[in-house]
Amino acid sequence: MNNTLLIKEQSVRYNNAYIIGISFISALGGYLFGFDFAVISGALPFLRAEFALNAWWEGFLTGSLALGCIAGCLIAGTLADRYGRRPGLMLAAAIFALSSLGMAFSTSLSMFVITRFAAGIGVGMASMLSPMYIAEISPASIRGRNVAINQLTIVIGILITNLVNYTLSDNGPEAWRWMFGMGTIPALLFLVGVIWLPESPRWLVKAGRDEQAQKVLSKIGSTGFVKSTLSDIETSLQGVKKQSFADVFQKSVRPAVLVGITLAVFQQLCGINVVFNYTSTIFESVGANLDRQLLETVSIGIVNLVFTFVAMWQVDKLGRRPLMLFGSLGLSVLYIVLSFSLQIHASAGWVSLFVLLAIATYATSLAPVTWVLISEIFPNKIRGVASSVAIVSLWIAYFILVFTFPILAERLGTYGPFYLYAGICLAGFLFVKARVKETKGQTLEELEQTMRVH
Repeated sequence: MNNTLLIKEQSVRYNNAYIIGISFISALGGYLFGFDFAVISGALPFLRAEFALNAWWEGFLTGSLALGCIAGCLIAGTLADRYGRRPGLMLAAAIFALSSLGMAFSTSLSMFVITRFAAGIGVGMASMLSPMYIAEISPASIRGRNVAINQLTIVIGILITNLVNYTLSDNGPEAWRWMFGMGTIPALLFLVGVIWLPESPRWLVKAGRDEQAQKVLSKIGSTGFVKSTLSDIETSLQGVKKQSFADVFQKSVRPAVLVGITLAVFQQLCGINVVFNYTSTIFESVGANLDRQLLETVSIGIVNLVFTFVAMWQVDKLGRRPLMLFGSLGLSVLYIVLSFSLQIHASAGWVSLFVLLAIATYATSLAPVTWVLISEIFPNKIRGVASSVAIVSLWIAYFILVFTFPILAERLGTYGPFYLYAGICLAGFLFVKARVKETKGQTLEELEQTMRVH
């Protein structure tokens, strides 16, 4: 932590219970992300039979969520800068609730894909707005931990969804309808919770509503915190004009934007989401039955949750950069071992071991830390638009990953794509080592100056 921040934090106090409360409510958007992310893994064996899916359609159906997420991020960026973070979160919850019902009652493949695309709009909006909102209401010393709460709710969503899928799997060929329909419940809870949230103080200052911003900040911290934060925000917004997507590539902010885009793409092309979305395919290739396939999704969810707590514990201690370096290199090595195990048709137990080690590595590093970095490295004046660009890039990469895996697995064998992902992780390690600077313990305004320097 730098000396300036240390002096500031010695003179202020925080309402930690309030900060954590509003962070968790906002992070329920992450739960929706986790739900729709995981539900497909348990539902795919039923959807293959229901809609007679080939490799191309299996990939497109899975990836249609990402296409909706792209649209959702573009909508969210405009809404976030024009109307505030809170209205966008409310709209995301409403869209998700309606689309969950739409998927559950789908009578054709085209209807299912359209409603899954609509669910993606809600997920995309929440995936951008939830971490952005948390970063903007959190003091610098605990910002990493608080933004990681969003990742925590994602993995809780994944685990609970996997448990529900496993429980519902014995309910016959229509079990997938219940799996998707259950998403309505957390969506409605999120919608109710967002009504209680205050608006982001940084957005309020940008909108010229300083008095409201001061009231929000006074609930978060003491007078010293309110004064210093308002001063920092106002300084960072001096001379700001309305931003467009072209503005995020101006020379002064280009380094931060390029780092954000690359990290977002890397988080997806590292390949771990193939494990989450195609668990059944991976374990089917080594002879596991449907019950074992779905049980493995539960194990993945548990390990993912446990090691997310490890990341939350360390992200403000070890820092962002060391965790990213560990995760990218660790995944590269584990993928090579996993690929070889699948290639020689090792037992399901050995495959499970290496899959769970990969999940633990990802959950400790790339999963939460990428979202933390995206939420904090962009300047205040373009944070909404720049976050949109980065997260749109993330969802494009996710679509490419999940769409191509069934096709690559059909042509190369289930093990083949993992050799490719190992190479991508090694390239990611080299990029982080060369271009990513440490951000822990700095205010958003101090980071803005740092990114300009670098």
